[in-house]
Parts: sequence; structure tokens; C-alpha cells
Amino acid sequence: MENNIFAGSFEDRIRAVNKLLNMDMTFDILQREVTVGGRKAVLVSIDSLLNSELSQKIVEYFYSIAPENMPQDYDTFANNNIPFVDVSKVEDEDKFIGYIMSGMTCVIIDGYREIAVLDLRKYPARDVSEPDKDKVLRGSRDGFVESFMQNIGLIRRRIRDVNLIFETQKVGRSSKTDIAISYMNGRCDRKVIDYLKKKISDIDVDSLTMNQESFAEAVFPRNWINPFPKFKYTERADTAAACILEGSVVILIDNSSSAMIVPTSLFDIIEDANDYYFPPITGTYLRMVRMLTSIVALFITPVFLFLLQRPDLVPEQLEFILIHDEINVHPLIQFLILELVVDGLKMASVNTPSMLSTPLSVVAAIIFGDYTVSSGWFNSQIMLYMAFVAVANYTQSNMELGYAIKFMRIILLILTNFFGGIGLAIGTIFIMVSIAFNKIFVGRSYLYPLVPFDGVQLLKRFFRISIISNEKLSNNKDK
Repeated sequence: MENNIFAGSFEDRIRAVNKLLNMDMTFDILQREVTVGGRKAVLVSIDSLLNSELSQKIVEYFYSIAPENMPQDYDTFANNNIPFVDVSKVEDEDKFIGYIMSGMTCVIIDGYREIAVLDLRKYPARDVSEPDKDKVLRGSRDGFVESFMQNIGLIRRRIRDVNLIFETQKVGRSSKTDIAISYMNGRCDRKVIDYLKKKISDIDVDSLTMNQESFAEAVFPRNWINPFPKFKYTERADTAAACILEGSVVILIDNSSSAMIVPTSLFDIIEDANDYYFPPITGTYLRMVRMLTSIVALFITPVFLFLLQRPDLVPEQLEFILIHDEINVHPLIQFLILELVVDGLKMASVNTPSMLSTPLSVVAAIIFGDYTVSSGWFNSQIMLYMAFVAVANYTQSNMELGYAIKFMRIILLILTNFFGGIGLAIGTIFIMVSIAFNKIFVGRSYLYPLVPFDGVQLLKRFFRISIISNEKLSNNKDK
């Protein structure tokens, strides 16, 4: 039967497989002819995703099967004659293509209509090392990688409970990207799970080219204008495991080294792993410093611009904060230029080879330090405050939140420049409204535990309590 991989003679089926997989046009799909119990057989797999050592053992075992020990039906063969690996069968062409494209090895044996599917995959992956962005001073040094199953294994290693659930779905007509929803059964809000599964099943795209960002834009296609992050991202397996135990849902996407955590709130996003790897008093101090630094980074330049407009409001003891030198370029223009320069330096440092990073830093320090001030382009006070802002951005581990603060600071600068104190007040109200009405997944509010108010949880967001006490509270809540 022509073009049917499940019917006809063995040779016809192999020709149908070759046509289905475009074997005459691609070179990386392997086809190996072997003998299994005296019968002709063909192994089909993708070269770059094949574990060559394991496949060699399988082929050697196939050759060792005597013809008299070869069962007449496929099920008996699969149960008794395939060692080492997981095995399943496929009786559908679309599933056959899906298995092959995901790296599985399919075995077509003469006399069996069913096709055996063996898991002999070995995905290319880097070492499980500490993420560059989510580093800790003390604690675990392993992090997520681009391999889907390795990331699941890192979480399983930390949570050895049968209630830890991983539900998978595929997204993308061409990419067929694997997406896993991970949660603790009985601890998370079931509405969040159902909502996520429905949203994922409704995604109609060709591929998730940019992994999490493509997924986020597909789930929330109309809420892009609000810069405050709707999800919490992490590359740390310990952080993801802790969030799962606290009742959150972790979304893992194949080919991505970070996990998406939902539902989340602004206070959850501000938290950092370092808070929990130190004693409560130290963790509380670090958390307070990070919160205070973020608030100061948001308001320091707009308030300074307002005080330049109203020097009469500055006490005599603090007059040194004002600009006493000649101002050649309007302060607003100076601030906006420096906002762009800081991001330009960030992008330059990312794209600069490591051997040239130190010379780049020296040149940038000279040019944007002495020369810009002495040339009259910038005033030293403005350079000082923008230097603080640039450093303060690195205290926030969440990059999306850092850029949200940056955008809001620019809006405050513009409003303050044109409308003075009224503009500063309007901008502050605008920021508060943007935070309060930032729409996220179903479940808790973006300002939880402030809205709805939960005093105990709110204090825990500011003061790092004992981990043991926190675990006891969670256990009592579950009971």
C-alpha cells in the first residue's frame, strides 16, 4: 500500500518512511538496517540527538536474538526482548513524525505492523552551573539549563513527593515546543492550573521562537503597555522548588534556561534567594536595602530636578546638593541622555569579548567621567545621581522590574520638568495606578498581601522570619 508506513511489504513501508521524512533531502536523519531475530528491521533516528553508546548496545542485543526466540506478536516482543530503555509503540503517522523529530528512535520490524519507539535520546546541553544573573553568596550552585528533562530532574531532586505533578503540553505547529506545568497537588489554586491549561491549548502559533517571552505574549497579547512584570523568572532550581512548595505554579519551556513562576505579586518579584541563605536578621537587612534602593532609584533624579526648579525649598544646610556651576545643557536633557548612555554601555558590555571588557570599562570611565564634565556637556551632580541610579539597578535581580522602574523614572522626569511639583505628584499617582491595575493570572492580586490585606504575610515580605517557622505555618495551613 503506497505511502503507508503501517501497511504493505517491508520495502514499501521503508519507502513510505523515506518519503514522509524527506530522507532524500536531509542528511541528519539516520537509517540503520539491522537483523532482529532473523527478521529485517530498520532503525530511524536523528543523528545529533542520538545516544550512540546506548544505541550500540541495543543493536548488539538485537543481533543476539535467535530466530526461534522471536515472538509472533509485537506486544510480547516489546515486553520480553527490548532491554535497557523505555519502549512504546506508535500506530499513527503524525505521532511517528513527532517521536522522530523529538529525538526518539523508531524501529520498524518486518512482520509487525506496530512501530517500536525507543528512548535513546541525548540532547546537547551545557553543564548545570550557577546562573550568571541569579548568583548567591552562599547556597546551591546549580541552575537550569536548556535541556527540558534536566530541569525537571533538578526540581525532582529537591522535592521527593508523589504530589509533585508535571503536566506537559506541546505548543507550535512547527516547533512543537514542550511546556511543563509543575505544581504541588493540593497546595496550589486549581483555578490557576485550569486557566493555564486552557490558555496553553488555545495558543495558535507556528513556534515559540523566544521561548518564555513568546509564551508570555501569546498568553497576554493585549497587556504589553504596562511595563511592570506579570511573572517571576528564575534560573535557580532551589528558588523554583521553594515557590512550588509555597503553592505557586512553575512553567518550564524546552530550550529555555529559566522558569516562569505564577501567580506572583510585586513583593514576590522583589524577593531574592540571598535573603534565605543568611540568618533572619541579615536576610531582613538585605531585603530592606534592596527595597529602599529601588525606591530611591525611582525618585532621586525627579526630586533633584524639582529642587533645581524650586531652590527655595532646599534648607541652607543642604544647598550643596544644588548645581552651582554653569549649566550649558538643560538638566532634563542631561538626564535623558545619561539614561540612554547607561543602557548603551550595558549592551556594549554584553557584546564585548571578555578580553576587552576591562579596557572598555576604563575608556567608559574616562570619557563619561572627567571629559564630559570638563567639556561642559554634563554637570558633576547630575553625573553623581545617575551613577547611583546605574548601580542601584543591579541590586534588583529581576531585569523586567528594573526596566519598569527606569521607564517610570523617565515619565517622572518629563512631568516634573514641565509641571513642577504637580507633575511629580501626578507621576507618582500614575505609578501607583500602574502597579495596582497590573493584570496578572487569576489568583492573588499583584499587590498581595497588601490587597487583599494579610498582615502576617505582609510582615513576612518585609522581615525575613525563620525558615523553620515558615515551614510550620505552611504545614498547618495545608492541614
